[in-house]
Amino acid sequence: MTTSTRERIVAESLRLFAERGYAATSVAEIEAASGLSPGAGGLYRHFRSKEEVLASAIREHIERTSRQISEVLAQAAVFEDRPLHVRLKMTCHAGLAKMREEQDLIRVLFRDLDQFPHLVAEMREGIVNPLYDGIAAWLSAQPEFAGSEEDWPAVASILGGAVVNYWLANESMYEPPTRIDEKRFVESWARLGLGLVGLEQRIS
Repeated sequence: MTTSTRERIVAESLRLFAERGYAATSVAEIEAASGLSPGAGGLYRHFRSKEEVLASAIREHIERTSRQISEVLAQAAVFEDRPLHVRLKMTCHAGLAKMREEQDLIRVLFRDLDQFPHLVAEMREGIVNPLYDGIAAWLSAQPEFAGSEEDWPAVASILGGAVVNYWLANESMYEPPTRIDEKRFVESWARLGLGLVGLEQRIS
């Protein structure tokens, strides 16, 4: 698939912002990375400012996240014949994969977005909260939980928060907490998920 100039600018700018920081990345550097003549003003033919490029990157990620959540929820029934602990592990793996996919955006969030509170709000409402809502919706849709009065949004905040914390610790400190590898984390996450809803199930 051919990538448009606008898409290249958005992708390369986010990569540079994550590597160097928003303030330390110049328009000319974005242009050069995007295959444009640096300093010739090519970026301004697609965006009014560097901040607009950042906002566009965030909004593209919001749109992609929305599609992904819809696809996962739509496909949930396909895996209903698998044991619940297997489905939980699949969900945990998907959460970690999503964190890896969004790593550049997360780095920009923690490094630079305090100067753009409106973009933080867009990320919160467009990416973070929908992901937690998606976990809650997925949990409540599992047949084993039919009729349960569990507080699914609260459960989702615990399970989702564990995934976020594990990934952030690994990313920022270059190894997972107490060196627990991903396989062990996922196994324990699935057990925690079963325990939170009061199910007595043994995972072999």
